[in-house]
Amino acid sequence: MELISILILIFLFILIISIRQVNQFERGVRFQLGKYKGIMDPGWSLVWPIFQSWKRVDIRVKAVDVPDQEAITEDNISARVNAVIYYRVVNAEKAIIEVENFFFAVSQLAQTTMRNVVGETSLDNLLGKRIEVAEKIRNIIDEATNPWGIKVESVELKDIILPQDMKRVIARQAEAERERRAIVIRAEGEKQAAANMAHAANKLTEASGGMHLRTLQTLNELSADKNNTIVFVTPIEVLRAFEGFIKKDKDT
Repeated sequence: MELISILILIFLFILIISIRQVNQFERGVRFQLGKYKGIMDPGWSLVWPIFQSWKRVDIRVKAVDVPDQEAITEDNISARVNAVIYYRVVNAEKAIIEVENFFFAVSQLAQTTMRNVVGETSLDNLLGKRIEVAEKIRNIIDEATNPWGIKVESVELKDIILPQDMKRVIARQAEAERERRAIVIRAEGEKQAAANMAHAANKLTEASGGMHLRTLQTLNELSADKNNTIVFVTPIEVLRAFEGFIKKDKDT
C-alpha cells in the first residue's frame, strides 16, 4: 500500500512539473526525442521530462532598432542612416528550426540590406523619396526572412545624417531655388501688369477723349497732396516754337 502511495505521489509530482502554460500571444514548439512534434496552442500543455522539450515563441509584432549605418550613395556622398523594422513571427516552427536566433538574424540582415539599398540610391532620392526607399528595404528583408517564418510589416527610416559640408551645400542649393522662384514670380507679375496696362491703354485710345480724362484724373490725384512737385515735360520743338514767336515780337 505504501508503494502504491509513493508511486502516486511520484506520478503527481511528474505531472505537475510537466505542465507548461502558453500565453495567448505565444506559441510553443514541442520536440520529442529531438524531433519536431507539433505546435502548442495557448493554454496548458504537458511536456514530459527527459522525453520531450519545447521552445516558447512570441508572435507579437517586434521592433528592431537598426543602428546608424555608414553608407555611400549612388552619387558618392557619405551618409549615416538608421531605421526601425517592425516584424512578427507567422510560423513558430520555422522560426525555431530554420534559424538559430531569428531576432539577431533579422537585425543583421536589416543592417546589410539598408547599406546595399542606400548604395544604389542617389542622395536626392534618399532625402525626397524616403517612403519608397523604406518600402524597397522592407521587400528585400521580407523576401529573405520568409523561409524563417517571419513577416516584415514595415520599415521606417528615422534619421539621415549628412556631413556638415554637404549640409551647407544643400542649404545654398535651397536658397538658390527660393531666389529662382521669387524671380519667376516677380517676372510673371510684371508680365501680367504690362498686359493689363496695354489693355487699359488700348481702351483709353479707342474711347473719344479718354486720354484727356485720364490725364485730368492723374493731375487731380497729384494735387490732393500739397507736398508733391509736378514737373511737366515739354518737347524741345515746342520750346523752340515759343522762342521763334518771342523773337518776332521783339523785331516788330
